[in-house]
Amino acid sequence: MTPKHRAADVLAQRLYQAGCRHAFGMPGGEVLTLVDALTRAGIAFHLAKHENCAGFIGEGVHHTDGAPVVLVATLGPGALNGVNVVANALQDRVPMLVLTGCVDADEAHCYTHQVLDHQAVMRPITKASFRLDANAAGLIADKAIAIATAPRNGPVHIDVPISVADAPAPSASPRSAPATATVPDSAALARAHDWLAASDRPLAVIGLDALQENAGDALHSFLEKFQIPFVTTYKAKGIVSEDHPLCLGAAGLSPLADKFLLPLLRAADLVLCLGYDPIEMRPGWRDVWDSNRQRVIDIAPEANTHYMHQAGLNFVAALKPTLTALSTGAAPRATWTCGQHLEVKAALAEAFAHNDAWGPAGVIAECRAILPSDTLATADSGAHRILLSQMWQCTEPRGLIQSSGLCTMGCAVPMAIGRKLAQPDRPVVSFSGDAGFLMVAGELATAAELGVAPIFVVFADASLALIELKQRQRQLKNAGVDFGRHDFAAMGRAFGGNGATVRNRLQLREALQEALNADTFTVISAEIDAGGYDGRI
Repeated sequence: MTPKHRAADVLAQRLYQAGCRHAFGMPGGEVLTLVDALTRAGIAFHLAKHENCAGFIGEGVHHTDGAPVVLVATLGPGALNGVNVVANALQDRVPMLVLTGCVDADEAHCYTHQVLDHQAVMRPITKASFRLDANAAGLIADKAIAIATAPRNGPVHIDVPISVADAPAPSASPRSAPATATVPDSAALARAHDWLAASDRPLAVIGLDALQENAGDALHSFLEKFQIPFVTTYKAKGIVSEDHPLCLGAAGLSPLADKFLLPLLRAADLVLCLGYDPIEMRPGWRDVWDSNRQRVIDIAPEANTHYMHQAGLNFVAALKPTLTALSTGAAPRATWTCGQHLEVKAALAEAFAHNDAWGPAGVIAECRAILPSDTLATADSGAHRILLSQMWQCTEPRGLIQSSGLCTMGCAVPMAIGRKLAQPDRPVVSFSGDAGFLMVAGELATAAELGVAPIFVVFADASLALIELKQRQRQLKNAGVDFGRHDFAAMGRAFGGNGATVRNRLQLREALQEALNADTFTVISAEIDAGGYDGRI
């Protein structure tokens, strides 16, 4: 008979209390008790085809329900298969509980089959790593959840020995110590007020830290009051709707966008870094403004140890109360009377126009034109992601999700599965290069088994397009970037979905309209010519 409270039950109940309703992974004998406990606690366990994809499916759900991701992996190869998505969670600031099964400590001294030190592997890519103990199961779970969800969010690992999972454990009330919202001290705040009041050309850069606080309304009010044009990182797209007249779009990886945005940043007399985490930015953004000449205010949940940029005022504080404090008693004034920011906005619109007859920009433009305005999108890494992030307008936070800190391939398909699982009534589209799609095509089986119907768009040019472009830019010989053309539409049909191959905008339009009305997922292979990104990103 199953004990009323096993250590695994206590852990699972804490996860349920933290809002978790889904767990993803691939079980082995070492995690069977854990999977049973999760199910008993009311957390559905979903079988993926690979642990790495399991974590990304979980991230797709997280961006809807806000609860930490629960990734379950068995010992040895199971745990190691999840390393990529765990490292991604650390760099992309995703709260995640990584639960791995392991053999008991005494057994590990003589039994070596599949045994390795999971904690030694996980410590460098997590915020913390614990080994579950039956008598402290509740305490360890509380600490793990608190650490994973504290700024900046990230993964926490718990290694669960077989016998500990089954061992009786005391049940106690959850412990929590929520952090209080902090604001700058009065002297620093007064200085910031003076800088804001004296600024003729303020410019804001908004990053993913703002997402954690759900700071969209506070940002909207602050930027409008002081008429401050703003740029966002790719993950912060939509935190203030991108159709706002002050929005200059997203930045981070596009040299073409930087051509227009960086001179404007250097022309600003006040730069406000609002929840700006520079982990998303390319090297061209290193020290892009001169903190000796320009006034810079940085508001972030952690102190600046990255040295990607410097600021004259560094506020390690919560964003929303700090913006309120900055707004209180301050009077707005006319900004950018020279109109330079409007010229940049117009130049960006022309540079990333939606009128291409075909090619990658034509694919994106047609998808944006046909898919409903409330479509949720995911993007894989590659050249298409850079172009998509500039062209795909978001009117809400997390309208487009992607791996932007680690920039890992193979994330878009599983994240779209998770998004559709969490929000079945909204259209969901994933954008992948053909190489990234091939990495995770097996998860089409997961989409079929879960009964979800995202649209998977594949940019099929038989090339690692971004790497091939960099290869040519360095005048290197073509090597290791080209591969065969494959029938991705047939893959979709083989796994129980729909499939279409398209070679122009009319064919794509028809395929999208059919996919929106389909009961199962659709793979759309958009065949484009190699080199289609030249001059576009």
